[in-house]
Amino acid sequence: MRWICGRAAQRLALCLAMLLGLPGAPAQALMPLAAAGQPAAPDDLLQIRTEIPAYAAVVAAWQPSDVRVLATNGSVIQRIRTDYSARRGDWLALSDVSVALQHAVVRSEDHRFYEHAGVDWMASAAAAWSFVWGDGQRGASTLSMQLAAMLDPALQRGPGGRGFGQKWDQMQAARQLETDWTKPQILEAYLNLAAYRGELVGVDALARVMFQKQASGLTLKESVLAAVLLRGPNASVPLLARRSCALLQDLGRPEECSNLRDFIRVALARAQSRRFDAPGLAPHWARALLAAGQVPRRGDLQTSLNADLQALAVASVRRHLLELRGTGVTDAAVVVLDNRTGEVLAYVGSSGGLSDAAQVDHAQALRQAGSTLKPFLYALALDQQRLTAASLLDDRPLDLAVGGGLYVPDNYDHRFSGWVSVRTALASSLNIPAVRTLLMVGPDVLTQRLTALGLPLVHAGDYYGYSLALGSADVTLLSLSNAYRALARGGEYAPVSWVDTHQAGRQTGLPLFTPGAAWIVGDILSDRQARARTFGLDSPLSTRIWSAVKTGTSRDMRDNWCLGWSAHHTVGVWVGNSAGASMRQVSGVSGAGPIWHDLMEWLAQSQLSSERGQPAIPADVVTQPVHFGAGIEPDRTEFFLGDTAQAVFMPPASPPGRARIAQPVDGTVLALDPDIPMSRQRMPLRAVDALSRPVSQVRWLLDGVLYGVGSVPDWVPRPGHYVFELQDLQGQRLDRAGVTVRAGGPMFGNMSSSGLMEP
Repeated sequence: MRWICGRAAQRLALCLAMLLGLPGAPAQALMPLAAAGQPAAPDDLLQIRTEIPAYAAVVAAWQPSDVRVLATNGSVIQRIRTDYSARRGDWLALSDVSVALQHAVVRSEDHRFYEHAGVDWMASAAAAWSFVWGDGQRGASTLSMQLAAMLDPALQRGPGGRGFGQKWDQMQAARQLETDWTKPQILEAYLNLAAYRGELVGVDALARVMFQKQASGLTLKESVLAAVLLRGPNASVPLLARRSCALLQDLGRPEECSNLRDFIRVALARAQSRRFDAPGLAPHWARALLAAGQVPRRGDLQTSLNADLQALAVASVRRHLLELRGTGVTDAAVVVLDNRTGEVLAYVGSSGGLSDAAQVDHAQALRQAGSTLKPFLYALALDQQRLTAASLLDDRPLDLAVGGGLYVPDNYDHRFSGWVSVRTALASSLNIPAVRTLLMVGPDVLTQRLTALGLPLVHAGDYYGYSLALGSADVTLLSLSNAYRALARGGEYAPVSWVDTHQAGRQTGLPLFTPGAAWIVGDILSDRQARARTFGLDSPLSTRIWSAVKTGTSRDMRDNWCLGWSAHHTVGVWVGNSAGASMRQVSGVSGAGPIWHDLMEWLAQSQLSSERGQPAIPADVVTQPVHFGAGIEPDRTEFFLGDTAQAVFMPPASPPGRARIAQPVDGTVLALDPDIPMSRQRMPLRAVDALSRPVSQVRWLLDGVLYGVGSVPDWVPRPGHYVFELQDLQGQRLDRAGVTVRAGGPMFGNMSSSGLMEP
């Protein structure tokens, strides 16, 4: 609303300016508008109206600085800040605001609020008197006038204060506001729109941040401090204490003035604190959505997270990590995906208070994959028809020449099983057979397929080499879980869905494996008998519904994983620590496995899973009874792709009793350490049979001279080149190994790599 003074109103304007105690009151400041080039108004007041916004429109336009992240049931599971111009909470109804605060604000700012119609003429007269005869510091703005200025930027105070025209406009806007709004609506809007301290705007932000409680629970002392902050949001502690005590005395509670300064200091120190009782079930998920550009500037964000499942995941992580205290485990991450839509149903980025880096999102941090890449390797070999589920692989020591020396992979338990089927090799996560399979497929081909599955591999296959079979590449839990979802979808890859697509139906994707290969891999990973060699029959990997599962532990036990799927869901769990330090005696089945089991059991009991059995056999899969020669494995019915079915599997003929040198490996290069006494630098000599069992009925020769028989003492190396020879007791040579010893420099030891990865 706009009012313009005409020529004949100049004296009235001057009188009002003096009455109101306004800056710039001299008559020369009230020049006729005609003199400024505008048409002169009549002697009476000319009214030019602008609409006062409706109460409902103001409430609807309110925008918190945080976006509320909602679960599928509509509950708020997280808030994420999107506006840093001010810190605003929710709009609160007057009934949700402490009565003590309402009384304190009215008493401090406008004690005749319920008596006037927008302008307090008595206060205006007192302000005019203060301007003429006093210090001119007394104001006369009512709550309605202050609210009018909040609603209309043109009425807000400038650097030099308000001139008479702006003040007159504010008064008339307040009168119109009182006509259109009720007193409770005016007080409610004032409390929600007012700035209190620093970036805190609105009573909800004030109460939840500075006082760490809901606005309905503010005490008298807290309410008084809030009221005096309205008059001076950035006032000093002594000034706030004086004003608060004066207001308390005015309210008849002078006894509350004790310890005011300490109380105010503590309250102001919390002005930058976290919001009280802010939901914190999914902080990393909310930030991931923000980074993906999925968070709107205002309003609520409806996500696909299941509130109950998310709460279970958070609780399970905390419970099991507390059980693992003392083992070096401090962190974990969880991802649960809907196989059909790609929706994220649960997402935990860290263990929160147990973590050394709670803000790090471990669900999207790069970690070494360990044995979790083996299912993709075997699926590729099945698709290429290089192997079947019943094909035999040699689980005996393997030495591979690489650019830096020898690559010597080993099994996690340092035991070897001889000939095993692909089913046993994958289900029990044997390393040597996996490396032999990669020799058939090729590191480049596997790398390309893993990249197509969305895994963030940044190098070509020759960079990873044969260790890729044991998971030497870095991946994220989110990308790895979604790659496993491709196996659950019959080999069809589709990206993760960042928004709620509950009604969108099944995603369409890119076929990367045949349905048969994906199904056979899932059948193997669900086979408790096949994995019994490593995991036993009773472990966290067993669930009440059909599920396929794979664990993994990276080199030196820095990371362990458990990933698997049912007919409807894929669950991925990572356990480790933020610093990447080694854990102590924690594997995928003991670290990540129990958390994975909790989530799968909840899904089995929930309404999210209507079908609990194994998915139907694809059309490209045939069954065939198989027999294994030499009693390698029990006879069974096996699954094959197309025309690869075979009834009998026999190991190739080989001399099972022939012994060999296990250590040193032929071609070993040693460098003596000058800081260690020569007598303390030793190299063990070890001979094993075809099943990697120690043998004693052998003779050791060093450069053609007998060194010892059976178990011999460790050898003390000296610079030079040496040849060890292994013979049976009859003098027939069984094996030989050359060793080069260099003087000086650090002790590099065996140039081969153990390639140790856990199941």
